[in-house]
Amino acid sequence: TSLSTPKKKKRDDGMREHVTGCARSEGYYKIDKKDKLKYLNNSRAFAEEPPADTQVRNPPVPGRRSEQRRLLSSFTGSCDSDLLKFNQLKFRKKKLKFCKSHIHDWGLFAMEPIAADEMVIEYVGQNIRQVIADMREKRYEDEGIGSSYMFRVDHDTIIDATKCGNFARFINHSCNPNCYAKVITVESQKKIVIYSKQHINVNEEITYDYKFPIEDVKIPCLCGSENCRGTLN
Repeated sequence: TSLSTPKKKKRDDGMREHVTGCARSEGYYKIDKKDKLKYLNNSRAFAEEPPADTQVRNPPVPGRRSEQRRLLSSFTGSCDSDLLKFNQLKFRKKKLKFCKSHIHDWGLFAMEPIAADEMVIEYVGQNIRQVIADMREKRYEDEGIGSSYMFRVDHDTIIDATKCGNFARFINHSCNPNCYAKVITVESQKKIVIYSKQHINVNEEITYDYKFPIEDVKIPCLCGSENCRGTLN
């Protein structure tokens, strides 16, 4: 089929006008250096000249940054800071390690300074009901597992970290702890997070009060603090 070659027309900026509506349908053609230079100069001048409304709406970069800091501080003060801290903890986890403890078996230690009232780590595990927790506790005893790492969230919800937990399960009890546990709600789900009660130095062991209910069979406490109660329960 014989196709007629479209006539070459030029626009005001020197570029060729595509009469067919598509540059690909007209094949390859060479652009003169003068036309290319004229087009580049026009496009560069257009890019360097921002619209009038943009000059009014967008302040300089330092101004935008200070405005963002001001909004963030007001947002932090007016909204629940626990959610913000939890998102920060997920973004950058605290540097922690577990090793032998003088309190009991394994313990969790800080590898970086931690300020007071900071989220240290989330207690991770499986959310189970009280009935399942009782069944698992008996099964763990039959399997010879000396310690079960279960943390009560509410009346009927328990987090079991015995076989699928993180470093938080190694935190030992202390009658004079440097951390405390708190239940927060994130996306309609209750989570247990360990907060720092005071400033924690590097290589200092992280502890919190287990707050076990009082029972007849006592569990001895080995925290060694001055105000040690002698038992965990």
